[in-house]
Amino acid sequence: MSTETADEITSRPSERATVERMYRYVFFACASVSIAVTLGIVGLLGWNAVEFFTLPEVNPVGFFTGTEFLLSRDQFGVLPLLTGTLLVTIISAMIALPIGTAAAVYLSEYASDRARSVLKPALEILAGIPTVVYGIFALVYVTPFLRTFGFPLNTFNVLSASVMVGIMIIPMVSSLSEDAMSAVPDSLRQAAYGMGATKFEVSTGVVIPAAISGIFSSYILALSRAIGETMIVAVAMGSRSRMFDFANPLQNLWEGNQPMTAAMVQINSADNVSGPGFLSMFAIGMTLFVVTFLMNLASNRIAARYREEYE
Repeated sequence: MSTETADEITSRPSERATVERMYRYVFFACASVSIAVTLGIVGLLGWNAVEFFTLPEVNPVGFFTGTEFLLSRDQFGVLPLLTGTLLVTIISAMIALPIGTAAAVYLSEYASDRARSVLKPALEILAGIPTVVYGIFALVYVTPFLRTFGFPLNTFNVLSASVMVGIMIIPMVSSLSEDAMSAVPDSLRQAAYGMGATKFEVSTGVVIPAAISGIFSSYILALSRAIGETMIVAVAMGSRSRMFDFANPLQNLWEGNQPMTAAMVQINSADNVSGPGFLSMFAIGMTLFVVTFLMNLASNRIAARYREEYE
């Protein structure tokens, strides 16, 4: 190819070049706005959290090691809120991860194109339901239903709220995991079939290991969503924080509790909260942000470590 021909192909009229530069600046501005909003939120959380910890009536060590959170007594121990959050997250993960992964395997490996085109959008409808509806459903229907099986549940309890949080994050697990499995090349499947493997063996021994980085990323994102859930736990779990009772583990499920998000809602909705009580909301929010940030950081590291690249 001559130099003149190459120049004709790669050259652009000045008007198009100007438009392209404008698009570039617009997209850069949009990306900058997203970053600026994130930094602004983190900055405000950090600024008010520091102000909270510098108050004379607040002990920073007591905030992270205290076992009681009572606004009326100016007790701001975050441990019961953190244990409540982790308890909901663990139980919801026990529900969502296996069901979501199984649904992803079915959609990716077993379902026909017609069935997939119907089932996947129908499953993802769950993600569009307002979370307050999940909370009311847990309070009005799930708790009485579980009581029929002999569970001694209080009106507000951890188990019902955790079940609904788990159902809520199933679409995130199934959709992202199915996308990761669908990205596995068919040549790997065909090679396994050629060696006599069954569909189940191909699904569990070839597809899932090849897509493990994407599947694990979906787990972390779903759990981060569960940690940050607010309305379900605020409606169905009650508003009294409790430390985890290691002597009677099941009792923690029957009673109510208060995770970090619900505590922030309670603080923000109280008319007479000011000073340390109000600023404690930002300290709790910063703690929640750090937890979710570390989870997402770990997800990115693990996904990068086990990511498969195909030619």
